[in-house]
Amino acid sequence: MTIPHLCLLIVVVLPFPWIMLAKVSKRYDNAVPRAYLAGLQGWRGRAHAAHQNAWEALAMFTAAIVVAGQAGGSGSSPWINWLAITFVVARVLHGVLYVANLASLRSLVWFVGVACVVSMFFVSVN
Repeated sequence: MTIPHLCLLIVVVLPFPWIMLAKVSKRYDNAVPRAYLAGLQGWRGRAHAAHQNAWEALAMFTAAIVVAGQAGGSGSSPWINWLAITFVVARVLHGVLYVANLASLRSLVWFVGVACVVSMFFVSVN
């Protein structure tokens, strides 16, 4: 497994810790989980939002990994490897900052992740 593929696997499972945080409560009702999640506030509500955002980020990262692989860069380019690792670190930090309610810093880290994905497209071309 290449570094970008390992990073993709991490990004695939990353939504789950955030939703587990959101659902850890005696009030959680598995019979109507969406109703419970819709009413969350505070750190649990932010954990649910981090969960949703993690799914959104997965799509763009997957596209970047596919393009890098088709261009021959996946697994062979140090730049692709570092961009993929940086993306994973940014996404983990993004979720932590989301739950901690540090919105400005969270937005900055989100931008770093997006910059990594965009960069992967350009590095793949060269």
